[in-house]
Amino acid sequence: MTDDHQKQAEADRPPQETVSFTFDRMTVARFRETFPNARWSDRLQAWTVPGKTARKRIDRWLATEADRRKPFEEERGRDAFEFEPILSPYLQVIDSGFRIRTPYSRTVVDELRQVPFARWNGDDKVWEIPFASYDDLQHRWETIEEAAKRSEPEERRKRAEARRGTEEEARTKRRTTERKKRRLPVSSDDLPPLGRPVATAAYGIVVITDVSGEIVIPEQVAEYYPSAGEEHVWAGWRPSTLDELVHTWPARSEPGEYVRLRGWWNPTLDELREARRAAKSLERRK
Repeated sequence: MTDDHQKQAEADRPPQETVSFTFDRMTVARFRETFPNARWSDRLQAWTVPGKTARKRIDRWLATEADRRKPFEEERGRDAFEFEPILSPYLQVIDSGFRIRTPYSRTVVDELRQVPFARWNGDDKVWEIPFASYDDLQHRWETIEEAAKRSEPEERRKRAEARRGTEEEARTKRRTTERKKRRLPVSSDDLPPLGRPVATAAYGIVVITDVSGEIVIPEQVAEYYPSAGEEHVWAGWRPSTLDELVHTWPARSEPGEYVRLRGWWNPTLDELREARRAAKSLERRK
């Protein structure tokens, strides 16, 4: 494939959205009938649906499924909550189910995404979950609440104070200082493409902006880049934008040992999905 054809293919490639729900044959059959192009991801433990309008179509389907299950699942969820309620400042009961508002935590987000029919309300900045999904929510609540408590500003401050003056704090500061330099060691005889998202072990998916030609001294940066050798040179980078990630064509196979040692590789589909999700969350917070 030529560069022009690849760029055109990347531009034409639709974005992806994810959805998860309680498994049963009839529900999966209805889902596959509605979304014939959907694919299951073992890594994400969710279905992926391509298309610019995928999120709206998924929300409509979820609403339809909720209506289908509502007479039985909602009643069971209400009964389960009354018998063994979740008592937490992070959970609010509403007419249709629950609202969950916590400090930002990656663990909380990952757990809630796996609760069937969980939905992020971007206007109110809360997760909404129907009564029908109460069993799944209860099963994950201990992990969710612990992660939320650890993300409270006061808890973060206490951990920071506990690390003060320790080697862990010094190591964190050194790594932060290195990250601010936005540089990456790459093999001098196999340079990355400029202006296009590539995957890296140190910083995830980034865009290489330039290659200075300055030789890397491995002994000085072994703490951050253990794979760097004398044949590596410094390259500058910047974070990838959501638009760039959406239009990046994924690698057909996992990177081998050689490409990982050289410092960069073409991102896989799973890596792109994860990066797109993070970039989308960042845009929402802005």
